[in-house]
Amino acid sequence: MRASWALAAAALAAALAGAWWVRGRGPAVRREAGLSVLLVTVDTLRADALGSYGKADARTPWLDRLAREGVRFEQAHAHNVVTLPSHANILSGRYPFEHGVRDNAGFRFPPSMETLATILKARGYRTGAFVSAFPLDSRFGLDRGFDVYDDRFGDHEAGSAFAMEERTGAETAAEAAAFMRASAAPTLTWLHLYDPHAPYAPPAPFAAAFPDAPYHGEVAAVDAALGTVLQPLLEAGRDGRTLVVLTSDHGESLGEHGEKTHGIFTYEGALRVPLVLFQPRLFAPRVASAWARHVDVLPTVLDALDVPLPPGLSGTSLLPAAAGQGTPGVAAYFESLSPMLARGWAPAYGVLAPPLKYIELPDPELYDLARDGAESANLVSGRAEDRERLQGLLAGFRRRDRGAQARPEDGDVRRRLAALGYVASAAAAPRAFGPDDDPKRLIRLDALLEQVLDLHAAGEGARAEAVCRELVAQRPGMPLAWRHLAFLRSERGDSAGAVEAARRALALAPEDAETAAALGNYLNEWGRPAEALALLAPYAERASPDLDVLMAMATALAYSGRGAEALAVLERARALDASSALVLANIGTVHLAARDYARAAAAFAAALEREPALARAHNGLGVVAAENGRTEEAIGHWRKAVAANPREYDTLFNLGLLLRRAGRADEARAHLRRFVETAPPARYAEDIARARRWLQ
Repeated sequence: MRASWALAAAALAAALAGAWWVRGRGPAVRREAGLSVLLVTVDTLRADALGSYGKADARTPWLDRLAREGVRFEQAHAHNVVTLPSHANILSGRYPFEHGVRDNAGFRFPPSMETLATILKARGYRTGAFVSAFPLDSRFGLDRGFDVYDDRFGDHEAGSAFAMEERTGAETAAEAAAFMRASAAPTLTWLHLYDPHAPYAPPAPFAAAFPDAPYHGEVAAVDAALGTVLQPLLEAGRDGRTLVVLTSDHGESLGEHGEKTHGIFTYEGALRVPLVLFQPRLFAPRVASAWARHVDVLPTVLDALDVPLPPGLSGTSLLPAAAGQGTPGVAAYFESLSPMLARGWAPAYGVLAPPLKYIELPDPELYDLARDGAESANLVSGRAEDRERLQGLLAGFRRRDRGAQARPEDGDVRRRLAALGYVASAAAAPRAFGPDDDPKRLIRLDALLEQVLDLHAAGEGARAEAVCRELVAQRPGMPLAWRHLAFLRSERGDSAGAVEAARRALALAPEDAETAAALGNYLNEWGRPAEALALLAPYAERASPDLDVLMAMATALAYSGRGAEALAVLERARALDASSALVLANIGTVHLAARDYARAAAAFAAALEREPALARAHNGLGVVAAENGRTEEAIGHWRKAVAANPREYDTLFNLGLLLRRAGRADEARAHLRRFVETAPPARYAEDIARARRWLQ
């Protein structure tokens, strides 16, 4: 009777806690309704970059503790090697050919498909997402179902064609922690951190700790940022009511197989990811041997919360494996389409049937990961039976694939993603690929692209342009290389050279609205707005015109003295994207040119409400203040403008001039010296000469 009473008491306690469990083969599988959920995705995090996954000198104490006190899946894999599709897989529990998001540009998550956020919000959860970089901007469709979708990254004009704006992990983690503390109701919090993504620039003290391995310094910085979020959950132990799921969207090649970063190959460096579940009420600490997939995350979370699974999911719950019940590996599909969409190279499709991995390319590959984790011995010619079996598995997945249906992408989107080197092209991809199109044979070109980005980031624009010329000489049919060359020429003030390169890019991809918009802007810079208008008109007349096309067209109209028409075009742009701060700033600029200071100030102020650090809006308000004799106000706005965007050369010059007139010679000298040292001589030769005279 004592034993029976003990069982009844345990059942009552579980019921009062909202928990229940079932016993299958092996240990119990526990579930608990009403738990909060914290989903942490660390961009570009290799599994083996963590101490818990074997890196002896890693400085990842918080993530290692989470793995030690939770369930760590030794073998977990992504299905894509770029950010947006991977997160779509995680949040939907479906493969990329099912939800249709195949790359970072040209795709939107379908509004009809359920996600973890929509499912839990319908059950009364308060939902918040806090993301750190533009590939997860709300415009791509993953914001649906979130009460809060915080995608504030700062002034994207402060970047360039090669530098994407991002928010530090510490900043994003602080916002997520505040959201989690603000509600007693169950919450779903998605926290995305971007720091390990290239270019690697770890903050102190991690830069000093990893002088020769900055990627690992970035990983250590992410771990420190996550400490503020993870510490209270870890210390709560069994009293805590938050289920933590940690993974990454993909890894990083770090030079393996010739790939410096990611986005091309589907080898383990980029495809294998960490996966950790933590909730002491549900899981005892263990290392799970089951092979896990990104599509398993959503069904696992819902199963843990005792929420019925939607029909048709590609993934399955990992709760039995987390409880210690042995489960066989399940076949996993993966792909890399960015080489095809961005560069005209062959795409990669593949299947993982543990421990074998098959990659379908013009030169196919087969690996036994149990014996060859480095994927150094291609077995495709010697294991015909295994090859045919995995080809059959892959064919089963591919039969459900309706193809990559890329849409013409907004030029603003494509420019802001260009730092990644795999922006989708509007050029039609070839229908058949031969051995010469295999990325293994072309990876040297990717190395040149990376070199261009690195040189530009280091301030060596001339060398970056020389490498870019070498790139277009080797692969003249790659539009991306010509777009990079056009940007580099424009940045040093060579508008004619920029126009020439942009024309070559547009000839290769005539449907590419982003390239058309860029060419229009280069023509505007060259003082040829009439040509820009003629070029842009067909693109502006499309049913869904590109936002950047409309803004370049408005600029051409304004330069032509047709301010009213420019405002009408900008209103069209505003209708396309009502949240765009840049459109409002451009409206303010047109009013400013007409000396309508009241309307200009109102538009600039509205832009700053959306993006408080938008340099163009601060510059405009500075002009309004200066024109109306409010010197200190103008100086304040211009300081903010050049702090937000170091390439605001006109603002930098005007700020130095105004400080000089105000009798603040030392401050003026510092800004004018910076202008002389950084402004492109081809564009600012006269002003640079004036500034030098003043400095003397």
